[in-house]
Parts: sequence; C-alpha cells; structure tokens
Amino acid sequence: MLKHTPLANSLSELDRRHLVHPVSSYRGHEARGVRVLTSAKGATVTDAEGRELIDGFAGLWCVNAGYGQESVIEAATRQMRELPYATGYFDLGAEAPIRLAAALADRAPGDLNHVYFTLGGSDAVDSTIRFVRYYWHAQGQPQRDQFISVASGYHGSSSMGAGLTALPIFHEGFGLPHEGQHKIASHDLYRNPLADDPQAVIDASVAELRAKIETIGAERVAAFYVEPIQGSGGVLVPPPGWIKAMREVCTEHGILFVADEVITAFGRTGPLFACEDEGIVPDLMTVAKGLTSGYVPMGAVLMSDAVYDVIADGAGAKAVGHGFTYSAHPVSAAVGLEVLALYEGGLLENGRAMGARLQAGLQGLMDHPLVGDVRGRGMLAAVELVTDKVAKTPVPASLNAATRLFDRAWDQGLVVRAFPQGVFGYAPPLCCTAAEIDAIVDRTRKVLDLTLEDPEIREVMR
Repeated sequence: MLKHTPLANSLSELDRRHLVHPVSSYRGHEARGVRVLTSAKGATVTDAEGRELIDGFAGLWCVNAGYGQESVIEAATRQMRELPYATGYFDLGAEAPIRLAAALADRAPGDLNHVYFTLGGSDAVDSTIRFVRYYWHAQGQPQRDQFISVASGYHGSSSMGAGLTALPIFHEGFGLPHEGQHKIASHDLYRNPLADDPQAVIDASVAELRAKIETIGAERVAAFYVEPIQGSGGVLVPPPGWIKAMREVCTEHGILFVADEVITAFGRTGPLFACEDEGIVPDLMTVAKGLTSGYVPMGAVLMSDAVYDVIADGAGAKAVGHGFTYSAHPVSAAVGLEVLALYEGGLLENGRAMGARLQAGLQGLMDHPLVGDVRGRGMLAAVELVTDKVAKTPVPASLNAATRLFDRAWDQGLVVRAFPQGVFGYAPPLCCTAAEIDAIVDRTRKVLDLTLEDPEIREVMR
C-alpha cells in the first residue's frame, strides 16, 4: 500500500520525508527544504522556479566540461544500446574501459601505467588503502600499517578514508580517526606565521613529517596522503616546491606517496593533472569528479609499475581480493573517453585562459572590507572573509556562514561553495566564457556588500 496522499506528493515533501542528503544537518534540511534543479546548459543551471544561476562550483567540483555536452550524451547512449554492463570479473572486459585505462596511463605522470576503476573518489581512496596494505604484506612487512595525512585535508568519507580526512565534521560521532592514522600540520599560508618565507614553510613541514615518521618508526609507516591543493579544507594552496619536498622525504624513507587528485585533476588547476605542476610522480594517484565531468559515477586509482608489480608478484596465481561490481563500467568509461576528448579539444586551453581571468578578478576583491585572502590556481579558487584584516579575525559563528552566504549567493544568481569558516570556494566549469567569469566576480562583490550590512558583522567591525 502506498504511503503518500496527493497532498504529500510534492517534491519538497517527498524529499523531506525520504531523501537523506550528504553532509547535511538532517533536521536543518527538513526545516529549510530542498531547492530542486531542473535543467542545465554550459555553466548555467536552472531551478524549479525558473531561476537561472551560474554554477561557480561545477556541481561539486566535478562538472569540468560543463552541462549539456551532446557528444557525451551520445557516447553514453550508444554504449547503453550496445553493451550497458560488462563485469571485469572472470577475465571479462569491454572496449571502453580498456581504452580509457590506456588513455589515462598514456597521459599520467611517469610510470603510473596501471588503472583500477572505482565508482568515485571516496572508494578510490579506500582502494588505495587496501592496495598499500597488500603491497607491504607482499614485501614481507605487514607491520607497515600506519598512515600519515595533512591537517585540513579531505580524502573522502568512507570508513577508512574519512580517518585520513582531517576535518572534524567527518570524525565527530564516527569514532575517527582510527588508530594508525596520523596528521601533520597544513601549510595553510594565510594563517601560517612563516608565510612571508615560502622556503621556511617547506622546511617546517619537512621537519614535522620527518619527526612524525621518527616517532612512529619508519619501518611502520605505510603511506603518506596529500592533495596537491587542499579542497574541502578551504582551497589551501601550498608554496611552490612543498609537494615535491614531501615526496622526497617519503622516497628517502621508503614510504609510499599517494596524491589525491580527485578535485585537482582534469584541467581544474590548468594541466590534466596537478602533479604536472608540481613536477612529481606519485606511487599511487586517485582521480574522479572531472574524469566523467560528473555525468556518471566513476573514479580511478592509478598505480606505478613498481607498486603493481609487487602486488601482482605477491599474489602470483591467486586472485587479489579487491573488486566492485561496477568497476570499469562500460557506460562510465565511454563517457570518460568522450570527456577526455573534449578536454583536449579545447576545454583545457579555455580553462587556462578563464582560470587566469578568474584569479585576477577575485584578486580585485581584495579591496573589500570583508576580504582577508584570495587564493587559488586555475579554475580553483577561494575568497576568505574576515572582520579584521590585520588580525585575520574569522566571521562570527553567529553568521552561520555555510548557510547564509550560500543562500545570499543563490539569491544573486550564483552557486558557490560556502565553507563554515566564512570562505567562498570556486570551481567553475572549464567551458565558462569571459562574461560568465566576470559575472561570478561581480555577483560575489554584491554578496560581500550585502553581508557587510549584517548586524552580526557591523557589531564586530565597529
């Protein structure tokens, strides 16, 4: 028997009653209700009330190619008609995932020649944890079960990956992090007392990583995880050379280095992979989001020849017991191939040009009384709000920044990420026009002006 009366069948009411939203206050969402999106094209989304908004966050850092790309839709439709599913178990496969794996290997840094497909970023990170553990068991070093990551970092919300994540909301109430999951401080240049001397920041992080390894015991450390730019921590950009220095410490101690490029890959910072900017080759690299431009779920783990060979030789004739039903899904792979063609057919070039325009435009907001910092690289940026530029005082908690600032931007026709600490996050589609980039900046300034009039802000800025 159906539970709903006609009156209760509105989308808003159905959502309130049944759909559990990710990373949300369940009671808060019930009270606020849902905003329903109905269509999208390019960098613009439309809601159920007919309001058009520029999506300055590409969904969730993921619609890099923009909405409504007909060639992507055609690729998915064609694959669904020909072969909608093929398992990778039992030595079976399909053309699209094979070709996508080869294409990624051809373009990835160094010897990252082996690709394991997942459903998204969180299970890509979780897969690396399992591969890392298998690697060390195969090496006869099962005691290497300790992991190090960086404060303010985000590595998904799976049971293990959320422990590598270093944001309190993903730990509270979940009993995380697990024993064996350690952190070093973030580079966070805006609030780093050493920020005026980038090399000093690098040296301090190197010293802290070395000390952490020594405290744990190098013979016990399995891997170090890091984002080239910390995304969910507030778009925190390290000084040039920081990532490379971390890589060198790991190499020196025989610790596997895992680059989490779930956010930064596929043109988000300029090149196809941000590791190209950093001049490093990780032992393992995770990607997702822009891999399919968010059109269908897919992520991947890229592993080096050395890591793959140790795992393969360690298993010998036995199966490596890790797999997902939807790994290497042919429809997702077909989408990934077409999205990659779009990137290389002009979107990467446009993204670099529009990224420079975005960074310059946001820098122009530094004269606003509420703007303490503007940072980013390419089509990835943040604007941090403060009530005192000298003291770098965060906006008051009473402002409820994550909700109020998002709502205010929405009212101005702009979708951005509003972090609880009073930071706007930007990750526009690479297809943006100059006019759309300028509108993102202009609408942000309007939001800042309106926020300056909030009683909570005026009270502390007197």
